Amino acid sequence: MSVVGLLFNTSKAPALRIAQRVLAWCNKRGIEVLVPPEEAVFLGVGASSDQEFLERSTLVVVIGGDGTFLRAARYTLGREIPLYGINVGRLGFLAIGSPLSAEEDLSTIMDGRYTLQTRECLKGIVIRDGEEVHELFALNDLVVTKGSFARSIDLELSIDGELVGLFPCDGFIASTPTGSTAYSLSAGGPIVPPHLSCMILAPICAHTLYSRPIVLGPNDRAVITPLCEDREVLLTQDGQLGYRLQGRDSIEVSISGAPKVYTISLPDRSYYSLLRDKLRWGRCAFDPGGDESC
Repeated sequence: MSVVGLLFNTSKAPALRIAQRVLAWCNKRGIEVLVPPEEAVFLGVGASSDQEFLERSTLVVVIGGDGTFLRAARYTLGREIPLYGINVGRLGFLAIGSPLSAEEDLSTIMDGRYTLQTRECLKGIVIRDGEEVHELFALNDLVVTKGSFARSIDLELSIDGELVGLFPCDGFIASTPTGSTAYSLSAGGPIVPPHLSCMILAPICAHTLYSRPIVLGPNDRAVITPLCEDREVLLTQDGQLGYRLQGRDSIEVSISGAPKVYTISLPDRSYYSLLRDKLRWGRCAFDPGGDESC
């Protein structure tokens, strides 16, 4: 990995300090570093164009929280560039690196002692009057949700052309395995390891006794149609970008045909150790140290 791309959250002082450390570490070893214009201003270095950054980077180091990592994933989408995140946020389930071991982790990566993970993305298509009017991609989830008023909406769900049912609810979450530990988890969805190729659909606060999350295969296509032309309905991409839907719009969601995101996993940080450390999976809720199971 001879060319390192560097992305970081410019609004966080700790992220800038770590970016300076990464830059110094790379410079000392003769590794070229590419920095986009916004980040370059804060580092006081020459900026790379988006085209140069995406075409020449062989590794992208992302410094920030999971939100910064999601933005980096969209920025590099469609390119086979591995991402490695150093966490200065709250949870750090995607940005798995620690600021304390940043240089050590980079040495491990440069020595080739890592695993490359391929992660599925969602492809969402907004269909209006039979025409595709908007296309978007998400690493975590696409969420159809009601607007600001505290009233449920009626959502019709079809899978592979077959009507599944009508759901009076606050919304629907379509999630990748990567996103199964995000919003979908809060809605009662299952934990799905990121190497699996599937999609999870989870209703939000459904006003029924029959609504349960469902897991779909890699070639399945789900269509969610709001049946409430007088209500505000939004489509949200990874919790960061929003799109206002119009009456009778439909949203087709699948993982088939969507580009992948590539991430780096280190030997001492497995997926299940992250579940234990970050989400306290299998840990006793009454144990402050989290060292013992119940």
